[in-house]
Amino acid sequence: MPVKQIITDSEAKMKKAVDVLADEFKGVRTGRASTGLVENIRVEYYGNPTPLKALAALSIPQPDMILVKPFDPGSVKDIDKAILASDLGLTPMTDGKTIRLTVPPLSEERRMQLTHQIKGMGEQTKVSVRNVRRDEIKSLEKEETGKLITKDDFEKGKKQLDDLTKQYTDKVDHVVKHKSDEIMQS
Repeated sequence: MPVKQIITDSEAKMKKAVDVLADEFKGVRTGRASTGLVENIRVEYYGNPTPLKALAALSIPQPDMILVKPFDPGSVKDIDKAILASDLGLTPMTDGKTIRLTVPPLSEERRMQLTHQIKGMGEQTKVSVRNVRRDEIKSLEKEETGKLITKDDFEKGKKQLDDLTKQYTDKVDHVVKHKSDEIMQS
């Protein structure tokens, strides 16, 4: 496999790791209502765990409230149970057809806990990015020992992988800082 292809594959994998992190951050409470907070909660619906966003319309009628309108009124109890089982700490208020979730403001202690949790998630993502680098350097080494690329191509590819790793770990730091600031300011 040519060096250029290895670098392209590495970049795609690293980008995917950062995208997954950003997606995970949507589910972290910030003190403000957001549909991202609940949209991926798994609801047991006819025996299948289904994301809430596939079972209901989610909206934000007020800055501190999430409104859940199930497409099937018979699924209200299942949705209610799934929200209670999630670790979000939200208590659903059901009126038969809709579910209202009031998002309470965060205490200072809880903000610090969430910030710590976010930093941990960021570190896990950095490890994933570094693992991509390690695996792709091994691929380059195999290419070099198989005489498919030159020593210079190996060194150039390794330098590009190092630069790419630095770029994506910096992106992780940026995403973590942005989310931490959002939590501390809300």
